[in-house]
Amino acid sequence: MSALPPVPLEGGSNFRDLGGHRTTDGRRVRTGAVFRSAHLGTLTETDRGTLRRLGIRTVVDLRGVAEAAETPHRIEGTGAEIVGAHIEPGLGEKIRAAVADGTATPEKVAGFLTDHYRDYPRRCVPGFRTLFATLAAEPRRPLVFHCTAGKDRTGFAAALLLTLAGVSWDDVMEDYLRTNALWTGHIGRYPELAPDTRAAIVEARGPYLEAAFAVVRADFGSPQAFAERALGLPQAAKRKLVEGLLDG
Repeated sequence: MSALPPVPLEGGSNFRDLGGHRTTDGRRVRTGAVFRSAHLGTLTETDRGTLRRLGIRTVVDLRGVAEAAETPHRIEGTGAEIVGAHIEPGLGEKIRAAVADGTATPEKVAGFLTDHYRDYPRRCVPGFRTLFATLAAEPRRPLVFHCTAGKDRTGFAAALLLTLAGVSWDDVMEDYLRTNALWTGHIGRYPELAPDTRAAIVEARGPYLEAAFAVVRADFGSPQAFAERALGLPQAAKRKLVEGLLDG
């Protein structure tokens, strides 16, 4: 893996370039084209200058409609266009109910997260289809996509994109787990929970991502077939997207 350092932001976290990863055929994912992040609702003017320096043209928002309205983007003056690829979370309601009735345990909330990831290639396809259609449009790049934490919806999308580009699963997983070191938005959340229960909510965990890809393989046969049949990326379009993201 040749992951790049995260992009430092004063009012955001988990913002990073998906470039730099080696593919299994020895090529490298191009830098400066696609970024992933937590939400962009607390950026400072310095941060907006960073987005201008990176040349960000498009921000794809994977948050649900209410989430996006609650914490609007602070990207004024960057020239970036916002594309809504809304994926309603649903997960928060289940967690809040379990917390309220005292039944939130590490096992229970981990089950919530696992089921949530299994929903991605099923219930959440329209949002991911919008994201990948935008990614495939070269004039939209450089592009950043995000959800709230840049952990779950964003994590699955980034893993799928890197997989389609030919990055090894070990490196895909390592990129996914980097969120645990880079996302700071969880600080102070769920203070009423036991540490192991809280960790099951705020951490990126390998079994969560593996559960989503197990559904992809079971329902579609492969990530490539999922991209074609569910995301509307025929072979030629997928090939063009991948070639546009690779050096060498």
